[in-house]
Amino acid sequence: MKTLNLHVDYIKWQALKKALKSIPDLEEKQKEPQEVKEALVVLTAVEKKDTDTTKLISKLIEDIKNVSAQINTKNIVLYPYAHLSKDLSSPELAMKTLDEAEKALKKEKFTVHRAPFGYYKTFELKVKGHPLSELSRDFTIDEAKAEEEKIDPEKLLREISKSKLDTTKLKDNDHRILGRQMDLFSFNDVAPGMVFWHNNGLIIKNELTNYWREKHVEAGYQEISTPQIMDSKIWKISGHWDKYKENNFATQYEKRPFLVKPMNCPGGMLVYKSSPKSYKDFPMRVGELGIVHRVELSGVLAGLFRVIQFTQDDAHIFCLDEKQVNSEIEGVIDLINIFYKDFNLEFDHVELSTRPEKRIGTEEQWDMAEKILEDVLKKNKMKYKINEGDGAFYGPKIDFHIKDSLGRTWQTSTIQLDFALPERFQLEYTDKDDKKKRPIMLHRVIYGSLERFLGVLLEDKNGRLPTWLAPMQVKLLSFTDRNKKYGEKVLKELQKEIPNLRIESDFRQTTVPQKVKEAELMRIPYIVVVGDKEEKEASLAIRKGGQNKIETVKLKDFIKNIKEEIKNRK
Repeated sequence: MKTLNLHVDYIKWQALKKALKSIPDLEEKQKEPQEVKEALVVLTAVEKKDTDTTKLISKLIEDIKNVSAQINTKNIVLYPYAHLSKDLSSPELAMKTLDEAEKALKKEKFTVHRAPFGYYKTFELKVKGHPLSELSRDFTIDEAKAEEEKIDPEKLLREISKSKLDTTKLKDNDHRILGRQMDLFSFNDVAPGMVFWHNNGLIIKNELTNYWREKHVEAGYQEISTPQIMDSKIWKISGHWDKYKENNFATQYEKRPFLVKPMNCPGGMLVYKSSPKSYKDFPMRVGELGIVHRVELSGVLAGLFRVIQFTQDDAHIFCLDEKQVNSEIEGVIDLINIFYKDFNLEFDHVELSTRPEKRIGTEEQWDMAEKILEDVLKKNKMKYKINEGDGAFYGPKIDFHIKDSLGRTWQTSTIQLDFALPERFQLEYTDKDDKKKRPIMLHRVIYGSLERFLGVLLEDKNGRLPTWLAPMQVKLLSFTDRNKKYGEKVLKELQKEIPNLRIESDFRQTTVPQKVKEAELMRIPYIVVVGDKEEKEASLAIRKGGQNKIETVKLKDFIKNIKEEIKNRK
């Protein structure tokens, strides 16, 4: 059984027509629009493996009791939601499970509302903005098997080969379609929500990483790398264990509980604590391109936009005082603007996200942190919205949102101000009077999730990336077979003058339009054709990606121009 718990201000729904013929008709009253306010909505999908419903319902009720106690509500909406699973049970079992769950909840003195099962429904809801407002769950019952599982490799191979992309509802510039056309990446159910990077996609990812490193060296950052799996002790200190345990991947080593890291911050704290710090070391800027994992239900995964494993370009900046904090926040905003200007991307809007219901730190610290962030926004004359209650559990934040091709907005860059975690981890430095003091910390990302950023970039550019970033930069085509020798000479000269140029040649005996069509599908920035005229004049026929115009250029000029373009990341 899979569930998604949503703490809502309200939820509205209306049953329209039957989706399953075997389901009894609703009464007229049940077909009218329904609304429930201030509730815990439990979106539920019952699966084929859910045979022991008694134990499953017991687990479900305990989870609902736990969450509802923390958010202080006794109002529960059971909402059948098949999209959470690809392995659904029979309608009869699902109905029975929901009936029993409703009875069990009522025994626990909950007020229970049921959305109709087996009907197409419109629904609208407003989810609250705090750490417990969206919680996914996967309830299973482990049963001992009498016999050892018999492995059938062929059957298993057929099962893992079923992963296919349904393109019927996707736009042509959807990053998932572009990823397939350009041979950038793929997905497979053996690793849900995790990217299989192909060579072309890895080139882009590595170029984004190289650009990130270059800009951060220029901005005075050190780079670190911390372990993927760490003891539960560190997550209990930081607060992630108690608040997000169900959304993390847990494992064990020698009977000690560990987590696959959901974020990079705690590891960065231990790096800070590994040696004494002086006021002379500040501000201290430490970055990490860390791979993190967070549990997401399969129904909400969406290509590169919503994944389980992703690369977060974290950095933590340690400051002495409020003055230094202000200066560093402005420095981060400048760096964010440099990045997005270089990629020719514009933000849709900026938000100031304030204290959530569940948080750590004192009210005085939160007052100060929110004021500092708002003062910086006002000083820099930045337009922003207040997003009440959606701050991190350790501090408020400035969130930068970008719009995708469907008009949806995604948070990419963020700046978070944190007084609480330095206290929890007892971070210290020695001031000029030889006294121990506590630093103030900024958390920040520029790309956010490198995967999500790439998805947005691909859709915004329809796959036509700038030359420095494109997986293949030049495609060299011969007009006829007799031009092959000149083509090989041009290829050799380009590779000699630009050793790292990503270039392919196509000297097959097929038509030029066919060769161009294949190169266009891969969104290659420069398509270069050599024919009799070009051979005679020692020139090239250049077609820039996506344009019909063909320009004749001398080989030496083309080399000079593309060198400059790649070097300056134009």
